[in-house]
Amino acid sequence: MRAAYYSEQGEPKAVLEVGELPDPAPGPGEVRVRVHRSGVNPTDTYTRGGIHRRGMPFERIVPHQDGAGLIDAVGEGVSRDRIGERVWLFMAQWQRPFGTAAEYCVVPAERAARLPANCGFNEGACLGVPWLTAHYAATMDGPLQGQTVLVAGGTGAVGFYAVQIAKARGARVIASVGSAEKGALAKAAGADEVMDFRAEQVGERVLQLTGGQGVERVLEPHFVRNARLYPKLLKKRGTVIVYGSGGTEATLSANWGIQNQPTIRFILMYELPPQAYANAVADFESVQTAGRLRHLPVREFALEGIAAAHEAVEQGNSGTRMVIRLD
Repeated sequence: MRAAYYSEQGEPKAVLEVGELPDPAPGPGEVRVRVHRSGVNPTDTYTRGGIHRRGMPFERIVPHQDGAGLIDAVGEGVSRDRIGERVWLFMAQWQRPFGTAAEYCVVPAERAARLPANCGFNEGACLGVPWLTAHYAATMDGPLQGQTVLVAGGTGAVGFYAVQIAKARGARVIASVGSAEKGALAKAAGADEVMDFRAEQVGERVLQLTGGQGVERVLEPHFVRNARLYPKLLKKRGTVIVYGSGGTEATLSANWGIQNQPTIRFILMYELPPQAYANAVADFESVQTAGRLRHLPVREFALEGIAAAHEAVEQGNSGTRMVIRLD
């Protein structure tokens, strides 16, 4: 099979290669998927770039956690009725050497979820990390009905879905974005209010929009950068759900924390409770089948262009998803 891979960590053009690898075979409880699209997420670039300084977990890595395609073989214990099923893949390369940047990918059967007929492979390949993260971040802390939620990065891969999930559950949604164009995109997703964090004072604007009360929840992809804003914009006993750091250390006032009793929760999508994955998969199928879910625009790359796709993700092209075409 044709595949992209790397044997050392570094810059995309320096380490990513494209070549032939043996076709994989599914083991017990696994399915093999003929991959049509492979989605590229920031987490894929972090592993390739070695930013966490953990070294290579495997001798050779075929990158990417997310993808979409057709099941073409099943292992022992998996119904043969699944052969031919359209699926979206998640956590394909989590604690495994071979992800979706190849013509074939083998995953545990539960990580290949049915892709509704009204969802294309491009959109399906962009679901995994963003949808699962957004769903858990938005729903983990109880009902949203009547609450005001700030979705930081409302047109990011996670934020765009989080806006829709929170709005569908009865929240008033404020989205922070990086431009007027992205503001329109967040509005189309259902945000009640948008603000340009490059042009506005976010804390003051949130207070203005909430009558000085602040928001009950923040869904946060840039904790290090934005933590300084919480004393101004978070309501007393409010909650911050952190799914991205954007750095290593943040500063918060301990006195403010004691006086206002906020809850700050950190989540890692790869280590959620099993039921959280099942809930997210079921909810996706429901809203997608009903035609109620919007997806971000997609930019396609050939497999040979995988380095350029990684570079595009690293440049922070919020509002557009990058996928590798493999059909």
